[in-house]
Amino acid sequence: MKKTAIVTGASSGIGAATASALGQAGFDLYLGARRSDRLAAVAQPLGAVALTLDVTVQASVDLFVAACPDRIDVLVNNAGGALGLDSVEELDEDRWRTMWETNVLGVARLTRSLLPALRRSGDGHIITVGSIAGFETYSGGGGYTAAKHAVRAITKTLRLELLGEPIRVTEINPGLVETEFSLVRFDGDSERAGAVYQGMTPLTGSDVADCVAWAATRPSHVNIDEIVVRPRDQATATRVHRVTD
Repeated sequence: MKKTAIVTGASSGIGAATASALGQAGFDLYLGARRSDRLAAVAQPLGAVALTLDVTVQASVDLFVAACPDRIDVLVNNAGGALGLDSVEELDEDRWRTMWETNVLGVARLTRSLLPALRRSGDGHIITVGSIAGFETYSGGGGYTAAKHAVRAITKTLRLELLGEPIRVTEINPGLVETEFSLVRFDGDSERAGAVYQGMTPLTGSDVADCVAWAATRPSHVNIDEIVVRPRDQATATRVHRVTD
């Protein structure tokens, strides 16, 4: 029997690349994202099922889960993102609230809703795409790093709460990845977004997807607790080697 994987935030970037990698690994795919048109373009060549999903809204999560099989092998919690670079002193509460709803409660909602289906598989696996922001901080990143620290706490808590059950729990923590991440963070300002990666070679969505697929295809008794993956040019969130002209 083919295994089934769910990928959230699959309309672009790491999510789209993960869908492709898991498809190549032989999984049946159910993909979720808010941007239905872009999601359909990702799903069609993979033979995947594309389902509209907003992880910040429980009703949307309920509809998504109802359309998925009652037996799930892998859940990839990928939906998330950063908004702005507000200092704590000048924080935009709406931005911070959105980051919390997407990155933290979104992971919790999907995981809670799909745990029964993961249990029914007899060999479930929860893989959450976190960030080095889950264990590092940087100026202007308080809202995002707080959210990703919380994601890390949820992942570690799940390992304790699910111990003894046939469900593995993995967190993938990338450093700089060139996707739409920075474009979204800077409200579509391509110049500011591009400057984040200037003079260095960042990871690609496919690099992170390789980590997800590798963890998902280990033998069932092997749990990859955590993978931290950075570009060679990056040592920490703030220490990056850049070549200047």
